[in-house]
Amino acid sequence: MTETTEFCTVAVTFDDEGAASELAAAIVRERLAACAQVEGPIQSVFWWEGAVQSEKEWRVDFKTTTALLDTLTARVVELHTYDVPQVIASPLNGGLDAYLDWIREETNARS
Repeated sequence: MTETTEFCTVAVTFDDEGAASELAAAIVRERLAACAQVEGPIQSVFWWEGAVQSEKEWRVDFKTTTALLDTLTARVVELHTYDVPQVIASPLNGGLDAYLDWIREETNARS
């Protein structure tokens, strides 16, 4: 296992499974991430417009490089239906060498 700061996961939530799947596919097709995993529904509790809200959401976890984080974030904001979408990046401190190589290769294949 290699320790690294080159990779990250990015979590984005949606109020609709179809929208989550569509955006996941778009980001992967554009090679801004090597893969995306859609999970849910999850229950989210949050403040919005002065009140506590509770909603069913779907979370997409993207695997990408830190070099593409700003571009991926901008694309999510452009395509997302929320006014303020959750876009949270977490570093991948390490992982299986072959898997990390795969992320690098798939995201480097951008045209």
